[in-house]
Amino acid sequence: MSKRWYQDSRRDAWKRIARSKGYRTRSAYKLKQIQERFGVIRKGDAVLDVGCHPGGWTQVAVEEAGEEGLVIGVDLLATSPVDGASIIIGNITEEDTIARIKQTLGERELNVVVSDISPNLTGRYDTDQTISLELSTLVLDAAMEFIPHGGSFVTKIFQGTGIEGLIAAARDRFSNVRRYAPTASRSASSETYLICQNRLPRPRRKAQGKSALEQVQNHLSELGIVVEEESDEVEAKVGFRRIQKREEE
Repeated sequence: MSKRWYQDSRRDAWKRIARSKGYRTRSAYKLKQIQERFGVIRKGDAVLDVGCHPGGWTQVAVEEAGEEGLVIGVDLLATSPVDGASIIIGNITEEDTIARIKQTLGERELNVVVSDISPNLTGRYDTDQTISLELSTLVLDAAMEFIPHGGSFVTKIFQGTGIEGLIAAARDRFSNVRRYAPTASRSASSETYLICQNRLPRPRRKAQGKSALEQVQNHLSELGIVVEEESDEVEAKVGFRRIQKREEE
């Protein structure tokens, strides 16, 4: 029996379980396992799911927050309605989307931001990992717009260059930051999840006045990595798209 067959069989098992339980994706079980281990969502919480399409994590968030909770999903892609949740089509980095989230919240404040966001994979690991790092960093910055003192944040990250910079930026904003790899993830996957709990009243001194994106860029620079900004201003949605090593002098 090959290792590849075993991995595919286990992956398909989670997919079958998810389908039998009514979840849209097997990734729903990643959040369920995160919830079981860390209890990031409590009954009555207001939860924002960033990059919610196709809605598996939003379904789990609705279950965990309960009838008194409020769940908002946001994604660039249209997502089929999820019972018990409000779905917003938009870019989390844009003011219009942020305003719509705040309007949906009303007088409530968010307790938790979760994100299983992924780039459109190119098949080139360095490129995919870089874009994923960028997305996760931007979601962290966006989450800071909403998460109150004591709130939580969960995001997916891929192992590779620069993630220690993101983890450091998270630790400057939360008192408890851990990595966790759910068993529902593919065995061969390099993905892991950053579990950030208990947002600090204010960032630690070295992070004050800086965005997480700026901190990650500085970290990459210290590693000898050049951060190239997107040249097309119309298409640019985020701070950086590609990284490359400096030529040795």
